[in-house]
Amino acid sequence: MKIAGFDWDTGNWPKCGKHGLSQTEIEEVFARTPAVLSDPFPEEARMRAIGTTAAGRYVFVVFQLREINGQTKLRPISARYMHQKEIAHYERPS
Repeated sequence: MKIAGFDWDTGNWPKCGKHGLSQTEIEEVFARTPAVLSDPFPEEARMRAIGTTAAGRYVFVVFQLREINGQTKLRPISARYMHQKEIAHYERPS
């Protein structure tokens, strides 16, 4: 699936930015091939991404894909830096 960009607005940016991440950092996570899982949110299709920024910081992002003007855009819903325990779990060999 080709992602044409990100869908940022006053609805999702303040929620994502309140945990200290920038839009650039959140977008970097997706440029670096994150682990993507489904999110068990009953009201709409959401997914989770776990990955790193260019600076190596671990980030957890909840997002959805939206069709806008015939293009698929990624809409971050919530984003935060991961806790040390989460990082250890993510880094554990499978």
